[in-house]
Order: sequence, then structure tokens, then C-alpha cells
Amino acid sequence: MVQLVRLTDDLPQGFDALMALATTAGYGNMARPADEIATSSTAFIALLAAMNGKDLAGIGGMTLEPEPAPEPTIRLRRLYVAPSARRTGIARTLVSALLQEAWDQVDLVSVHAGTEDAAHFWQAQGFAAISNAPWSQQARRSG
Repeated sequence: MVQLVRLTDDLPQGFDALMALATTAGYGNMARPADEIATSSTAFIALLAAMNGKDLAGIGGMTLEPEPAPEPTIRLRRLYVAPSARRTGIARTLVSALLQEAWDQVDLVSVHAGTEDAAHFWQAQGFAAISNAPWSQQARRSG
């Protein structure tokens, strides 16, 4: 059973291994949380770790949108799930938890999908592709 843990000051045990997996696969986004937490250069509104027992299975966070936006916007970022934990619902669980928190604060959530596969994932989570913004996908709170 996966448990989501809110991170504040430190990255969880197993983060270096997760970052190595991401780097080997060509994703540079996992080097950033370590730097951002160490230097406090990005104020995470939330940074969540998905723990499968004692193993770190994934991570995801959110910040205020760093680019100019027409309204208050939160950016989901630094989402990565270990290859061995994919297709188990962990990414969906992380995104759902982050969105629940985001919807309490804003009506617009953005992401920057770095790959076509990522774009398909975000679209499956209810995000729409957008071309006239500094992000690639967005979701608007319904209701």
C-alpha cells in the first residue's frame, strides 16, 4: 500500500536512487528538488513522496506558477515515479493529492509536459494542451 508523505526540510531516504533512475532515463527534473530544498530557491507549496513500504516510489510537488499568468496559478512539477512502480496508480495518486490541495487555493493549475508521453499522461488526468501560455498543459477547477 502506498503512503503519501509531505516533505518539508529534507528529501526522503531513497531519493538519490530515484534521481539516478531519472537521470539515466534522460530526465533532469529530479536534480532540482535537492537543490531547491537545500537553497530554498523554490517555495514548494507542497512536495509529496509516495512511499511503498520503506521504498520511495515517486515524488511530486507544486509551486506558484513561475511565469506570468493571467490569474493566480499553481504549477505541478517535479513529478517522477520509479519505472518499477509505474502503471500502479502512484502518479495518479500524487497528482490527485496535489490537485485537491491546489483547488483549495486557485482555479487554474499548470504543468509543463516535457515529452509526448508526459503530455498524454497529463491529458488522462484532465489537463488540456495549450499553446498560448508558458506551460504546455492546464486544468481548470470545475464547478
